[in-house]
Amino acid sequence: MPRRAKEIAILRGHDDRVMSVAFSPEGLRIVSASDDRTARIWMLRRQGRSRLLRRHEHEVWSAAFSTDGSRIITASRDNTARIWDAATATQIAVLRGHQGYVWSAAFSPDGTRVVTASNDETTRIWMR
Repeated sequence: MPRRAKEIAILRGHDDRVMSVAFSPEGLRIVSASDDRTARIWMLRRQGRSRLLRRHEHEVWSAAFSTDGSRIITASRDNTARIWDAATATQIAVLRGHQGYVWSAAFSPDGTRVVTASNDETTRIWMR
């Protein structure tokens, strides 16, 4: 018989649909992306307190941590992806170039590149 999962927490704070969530590599933080134009970094050891990532002009559809947990990438309907410092919640870079919505984004395993996917029928690779 399959085991049942047990709910251990509910994270509340977004003002619209939550579109994406991801754990940090060490498992102590979660990043969520929302249609309320924000992403949030949730600190699990601090009873679900969050830090707000707010600079997108439209819905944020995906968010992910870098493999070392130091950065976050968000993808948005505003045709951009943005890189954030995960410790301070400050924006580091804006990736502009897509002619359509950016559906998702991810860091390479070594953290030197980012890949983005868009409804402009392209996937782009970015390097800092």
